[in-house]
This record gives sequence, structure tokens and C-alpha cells, in this order.
Amino acid sequence: MSQGKKPGRWAADLTVLLNAAFPTNRFPVDVEALALDYSRQCWPDDPILKVVGESLPGFEGALVPMGRPRKGWGILYNNDGVSDGRRRFTVAHELAHYLMHRHLMSEDGVRCDETSVSRRDGKGIEKEADEFAAALLMPLDDMRRQIAPKDKPDLTALSTCADRYGVSLLAVTLRWLEYTERRSLLVVSRDGYALWARSSEPALRSGRFIRTSGEPFEIPAASCAGMEDFSEEARYGVFLPAHVWFPEPVEEVSFHSDRYDQVLTILHLGKEVRGYRMDEPDVEDTFDRFLRERP
Repeated sequence: MSQGKKPGRWAADLTVLLNAAFPTNRFPVDVEALALDYSRQCWPDDPILKVVGESLPGFEGALVPMGRPRKGWGILYNNDGVSDGRRRFTVAHELAHYLMHRHLMSEDGVRCDETSVSRRDGKGIEKEADEFAAALLMPLDDMRRQIAPKDKPDLTALSTCADRYGVSLLAVTLRWLEYTERRSLLVVSRDGYALWARSSEPALRSGRFIRTSGEPFEIPAASCAGMEDFSEEARYGVFLPAHVWFPEPVEEVSFHSDRYDQVLTILHLGKEVRGYRMDEPDVEDTFDRFLRERP
């Protein structure tokens, strides 16, 4: 794990610098220029020397030492058909490795796969790099002004944020799920089966989640995603009755990404279920302690 400052602190410090340097036209962050300029100013004997795109089968990005003996570092990102948003997040992820983890690297550096970067599902230093990248590119104070914690965003609201920060729709949806006070879920699927899913903490606390490990989860046939209904109505939200997704009604927002051949589905649930209310104080139980103590 990192030594010294934690991911949030690193991101906050750089955010202060960026706010001062760019009081207007603050977003999206030019993370490539930031990586090069900041590293040269702070560590002139061990800087980031280049940021380049290459074909990286099986990887999203890498931080690699350059020269023997080492003269500095290079950030590589996969440029095989990836969007600008995914590229920006990947570069920020690798910048985090440079700032926090380069003292841990072997002579080969580090290579990061899709699970660690795009899905925000890594562990250890990969989790720290994701936390930094999200906080740097999508500062919570600004994003809360775009989508308030109690808001129920449709695809237009999330896409507007994605454009503002220059990140993918997937990245901005995952960031929103981190702070929303709503019971909501994201489901990413292909060919009628869920690849992976993520619940907001209020949804998770109320028992609303989708398991994607073990037996495949089949997308409900009566859902928009199951019917491959990606109409304008589905992009804004369709109300579905109980027992389509869960034993309670949901509002489903679904969108098909042609670039990655994936379906992104956002599920919004109501404010209460089985006695759970969003505005009631939480009472810590075994599950609460698990959430609080997990690494």
C-alpha cells in the first residue's frame, strides 16, 4: 500500500493547484500535461518522461521505468478503440501509481487490467489508484453541484457530467453511486447476462444487489435491457412493476454502448422497503460493521 499521503489527500492537493491555475474552464482535467509538468517540478531526477498510447492486449494501462539506470517513468494507455474518457481515467490511474507506489515497483513497473481500472474493482494499490483518479477527475464538491445526493439522474444528466469531466458514462455513474443517498444500482450486461453490477450503499444496506460471481445472472426478460428496448423513453426511465428486477417496483434506465458492445442499466428504487427509510438514522448491526471495517 502507499506510504505518506492517501489517495484523497493527493487528489485534494492537486485540485487546489488546478483550481488556482484554471479559475475558469476548469474541466476536463488535462491529466497528461499535469502528469508531465507536476512530476518534473517536484521530482526532476525521477519524472514522468512521456505519456503514450499503444496497443496493450489485456491491459488498460501501465507505469514503466525508462532507461537503465532509470531516468524516469513512462505512462502507457491502451489505444485500441478506447474512448477519450477511458484514456483520461487510465492516465490518472497510472499517475496515482507514480505518486504513491513507484517505490514499490519492480524493474518492470506495473500493468493494470480492465477489472482494476474500468470496473473500479481492484484491490490494494489498484483500489488506491482508482480512488485517486475518480477524485482528481470528478471532485465530489463539484459533482454534487451537478447531481445532488438526493437526485435521481437519467441518462441525460449523467451524460452531461461525463462530458463536463471528460470521462466515460461508466466512470461518472460509478462516481455518483459512491455518494448518492438513493437506493440505486448499475448493471453492465452483454448478450442477456450481467457481466458485473454495483449497488449504492443505501441499496446494499437494504439488500438490493445482484450477484455476478458463480452462476450467471440472466437479465429479466420483461426489463428494458432484456427486451433490448433502448428507446428515448428507456434513456429517461421506465417504471417497472414488482418482481421484474426485485420484489418491489423499479425505475429502469438502459443504454447500449456500441463502442464496447455492453448494456448499461441503472435501477432506481423507492425510498423505503421492509421498514427501511432513507431519512432514518442508521443503527449499526453486523452488516454495518462489515461495511465499515472492509478494506
